Amino acid sequence: MPTPAMKPLARFGLLFSLLGLLGLLAGCQDKVEAPPKPPAPILQGQQLRFTPNHPQLALIGLSTATEAQAVMVELPARLVWNEERTQRIYPAFAGRVSAIKADVGQPVSPGTVLAQLASPDFGAAQADTAKARVDARLSSQALLRQRELFDAGIVARKELDQAEADAARSQAEVQRAEARTRLYGSREPGHSGVNQDLAIAAGIKGLVVERNLNPGQELRPDQSGTGVPPLFVLTDPTSLWVQIDARESEAGTLKPGASFELVIPSLPGEKFQGRVMAASDFIDPGTRTIKIRGVVANPARLLKAEMLGTARVKRQLPGGVLVPAQAVALSGNKHSVLVQVQPGLFEVRTVALSYEGPREAVISAGLKSGEQVVSENMLLLTRQFRMAQEDSAPSAAAAAPASSGATEAPARAAEKPAASLPEKAASR
Repeated sequence: MPTPAMKPLARFGLLFSLLGLLGLLAGCQDKVEAPPKPPAPILQGQQLRFTPNHPQLALIGLSTATEAQAVMVELPARLVWNEERTQRIYPAFAGRVSAIKADVGQPVSPGTVLAQLASPDFGAAQADTAKARVDARLSSQALLRQRELFDAGIVARKELDQAEADAARSQAEVQRAEARTRLYGSREPGHSGVNQDLAIAAGIKGLVVERNLNPGQELRPDQSGTGVPPLFVLTDPTSLWVQIDARESEAGTLKPGASFELVIPSLPGEKFQGRVMAASDFIDPGTRTIKIRGVVANPARLLKAEMLGTARVKRQLPGGVLVPAQAVALSGNKHSVLVQVQPGLFEVRTVALSYEGPREAVISAGLKSGEQVVSENMLLLTRQFRMAQEDSAPSAAAAAPASSGATEAPARAAEKPAASLPEKAASR
């Protein structure tokens, strides 16, 4: 039976046993070997070779080059009102807005009153019409009297001709004045009254899409032109224009009559068919693009003016191979791709491009159909190329001095005269 004096010794023994066990476990953990590191790829000239089943090969995505027959070109587009179905209304006479009859979103037809103006200038135009009618009536009566006098042989033929000319001029002035007042909303042509109520009326069938006047606002005819908003904008929203900014290379594809597909980011899943109407004959100096105008039907009115979208046009290609655009790298002014020559063997190849878009590129020289190019993690493989080149550079530099020294020593010995050899021996 252990005595009290032996109890501390037993405790120390237990502690030493535990420490020994922990050390044994730590030693076992040290003996567990880490998984072997995969060997680095080997640079062979301009080619980089990976060992079979190298883990980095699983990270590299490949794409097969195919014959390029046509490519879908994507161009920025913007929707605007169809100007062939749009009317912008400006004031024809000075006046004050007395009433507004239409607002944004209201459908209108030709003759629909949009607003009423109290216009003294319009009243003056009506007064001119009334005066022209009075002058025409007097000219007609004078012509009748001259004909009676001419038939009685009292006046000469010259006076009758003058009366007929005066009557014709008076009738022409009446027609001009009536047409002017009728154009801007007068009452019946035969009405001789004068009022200052000018009706601003719609001239087309469509929708009010813009209104820029308020009750009591003063208007003047000179408030029109560039930079001045119109009083009303009327349009037919079931047809819209598409403004396309095309590159110089797409000028031959987007000719009048060519079709395109319009995609709007805010309308996912929707595609609209359009048709090219006109193309400009000059390049915009600001954007270096050619302005193309197209038209697209909008019967459901899903499209809105000033929406931004993408016009997709199919462009026929004369030849070449098609690869993903991300597979092409640019270094200086040269393009290159990484080609898998054999499984695990890659090489850098300089190529020539005939088309480069955001998604696809067409290679005209340097690559054949059926060859595989790196399209994913291309930067990873490029880094491996660079690291392999850096590793091979010191070994090549070290080998160069050794070989040059071995060749230079015999040459130096050959350059020395034979008499020097005994001198060295004597000195020894």
